[in-house]
Amino acid sequence: MLALGSPTSVRTSTTCGALLRELEQIWNDIGESEAEKDRMLLELERECLEVYRRKVSEAGNTKARLHQSVMAKEAELAALMAALGELGFHSQTHMEKRSTSLKEQLASVTPLVEDLRSKKEERLKQFADIRAQIEKISGEISGYNHHTNTMIGCLTLEEQDLSLRNLNECQTHLRTLQKEKSERLNKVLEYVNEVHTLCGVLGLDFGQTVSDVHPSLHGTSLEQSTNISNSTLEGLEHAILKLKTERKARILKLKNIGASLLELWKLMDTPKEDKSDFLRITSFLGTSELEVTEPDVLSTEMIEQASAEVERLGKLKASRMKELVMKKRAELEEICRIAHIEPDTNTAAEKSNALIDSGLVDPSELLANIEAQITKVKEEAVNRKEIMDRIDRWLSACEEENWLEDYNRDENRYSAGRGAHINLKRAERARVTISKIPAIVDNLISRTLAWEKEKRMSFLYDGVSLVRILEDYKEARRQKEEEKKRYRDQKKLQDLLLTEKEAMYGSKPSPKRTNSFRKPNGYRANGNGSMTPTPRRNSVGGATPELLTPRSYSGRQNGYFKEMRRLSTAPLNFVAISKEDTMSYASICGSELGSPPRR
Repeated sequence: MLALGSPTSVRTSTTCGALLRELEQIWNDIGESEAEKDRMLLELERECLEVYRRKVSEAGNTKARLHQSVMAKEAELAALMAALGELGFHSQTHMEKRSTSLKEQLASVTPLVEDLRSKKEERLKQFADIRAQIEKISGEISGYNHHTNTMIGCLTLEEQDLSLRNLNECQTHLRTLQKEKSERLNKVLEYVNEVHTLCGVLGLDFGQTVSDVHPSLHGTSLEQSTNISNSTLEGLEHAILKLKTERKARILKLKNIGASLLELWKLMDTPKEDKSDFLRITSFLGTSELEVTEPDVLSTEMIEQASAEVERLGKLKASRMKELVMKKRAELEEICRIAHIEPDTNTAAEKSNALIDSGLVDPSELLANIEAQITKVKEEAVNRKEIMDRIDRWLSACEEENWLEDYNRDENRYSAGRGAHINLKRAERARVTISKIPAIVDNLISRTLAWEKEKRMSFLYDGVSLVRILEDYKEARRQKEEEKKRYRDQKKLQDLLLTEKEAMYGSKPSPKRTNSFRKPNGYRANGNGSMTPTPRRNSVGGATPELLTPRSYSGRQNGYFKEMRRLSTAPLNFVAISKEDTMSYASICGSELGSPPRR
């Protein structure tokens, strides 16, 4: 209804009053009765009310529609705000609703709704993109067998929770899946590289091996991505384990083949050019599995070639077994000679030849027996090393003693020739060394006895007890010292007789006879006035037999007791005396004791 007093209502009232007066004038002119006038006025009023009612109804309907629109917009706005998490708009629209009309409310709400609709569409696109990525990565991780339901239920197009919090959660989940995908991809690539290396070493087809796990691991199509599912990882792990097991078995097999090759090469004296094709195999006998990375070194072809070579050398070995047995026996004897150990006579060359020719013994068994003896002798040589080192020290001292004896017999040892000072220095060192011989021998005896007690066996040197050799050496040395003492006493007596002769006849021995003293054997001039000792052997009738040392026993164990008898009966020559004693003895021997002196 129009408000009373408004310009429009005033104009309407004026118009209605003028028209009513005009109508009353017309009714008067016509002569209508009052009853008729009242009836028509009542009808006119009724029609006016009907028009008002219709207008009021239409206005009410318009208001209802506006209110409904406002409510719908507000409901949509509330839903959008709830979905997007924009809670700040609700209080603002509630305040505006109290002070504005419906059209103003509708006009104020509509832009907000449109703005939130745009945000919702953009947010839906973001969620849809994240959903697609999550579904793709989840499918790749799961192998496309089933889709991960985690976080997917919140990503449908009808999703109600489109807030930034939910979007951040989905993005976080996406990043987690992307990280897991990256880790899985790196792990797959690591496994594939390891499979490639193992296949290269084993000589296997890499493409076929990884294709058996999953075709995408060796696919050439750019559209096909690498499968990173659990089944693929498990398949690669199983393939690597299988390849490592195969590698270990082949390495063990090749090591056995390589050891056989080395043994056969050593036995057969195989030339280097025949070894060159298989040096790859023998080169990693002492290496670990991880160090074997050369391509095709563990291939079946290489193993077959090496096996064929071992078989060929085995046949050649069988044809040359007698020669190999003799060679091994010679090696055993050489080792025993160096270690001064008596070799086993059961495998002597003559017996071995006879056994092989008679066919009573398998040459392979005989060869294995000799090889076992070589191993045993080497071990025994290691156990005897300390004693043998002391024996070498003793023998070296004995050699110095022999050299000093030869040096002391040289009449010109004090001459001023070139090199004389060198021999003098060596003689001084030799005397120091010789003075230590008794202590060396005693210490060697105690060490040998301790060794025998520990090993519960005798220490044999070329088949003779070392302790017995040392005891005999000490006894011979004691006898030598006694002979020296008797000789010195005899010389003193001769000097006394010579003095009495000179007092009686008043003459001295002729110096010409002194110069006729014959130079002993075992020394020769070196061209510069000095004398150099030479190796010598004393005959039975010679001046002095050599003292018994382990080298004296070598090769003559059967004549041991004969040598001892010769030592006790033969005269000894003790030459380690002063120059004056030697010259006095020569003077006595070179002069005629009963002749008078010349005048």
